Amino acid sequence: MVALSESGGNAAPASSTVGGPSKPRAEALSAEKPPRRNDPVPDPLPYLLDFYPQEDPKYTRIAPFFDALRKGSFTTTRCEEDGTLSWPPRVTCPVCRGDRLAWTELPRRGRLYAFSAVLGGAPLGMEQDVPFVVGLIDLEGVPLRIFSRIAHTRYEDCHIGSEVELETFPLPDGRVFFRFRPAGASSPKA
Repeated sequence: MVALSESGGNAAPASSTVGGPSKPRAEALSAEKPPRRNDPVPDPLPYLLDFYPQEDPKYTRIAPFFDALRKGSFTTTRCEEDGTLSWPPRVTCPVCRGDRLAWTELPRRGRLYAFSAVLGGAPLGMEQDVPFVVGLIDLEGVPLRIFSRIAHTRYEDCHIGSEVELETFPLPDGRVFFRFRPAGASSPKA
């Protein structure tokens, strides 16, 4: 037997002739699922939930990128066979599939091509930062457009074409990562 909702919408089972009356749908679903857990974000994040790439050369061949960040340099890889400049850094060329790649310096400045605000659903570890700005950045003098967080600004203060510059920052567990900020803005003291 099927009962229609009062609005005449979707059909939902009212009762079952085999095995007696069924539980209401919400009650049946809640009985099948365990209760939601409200655990805090673990510190440090488990390996599989870690949204920052591994920086240890034991786990990746792009560790030189993070070594350069620690020294204030922004780098990526360029194919020695066909000259392809890649972002993010690669271990093989996406064009010729070769593995002869060299590390090359990238500009530390660029211009906002597009931007948006993250108002909810932030990645683990960034929930307390909501709202924050992210954007696509055209780096100066190279044919790369990269995605990054734009720090130390509000969405309302951003404009297409605004100049931004690289900022490296330490993570609580000793690693390092990057983001961009409006050009000329100083980062707050941590």
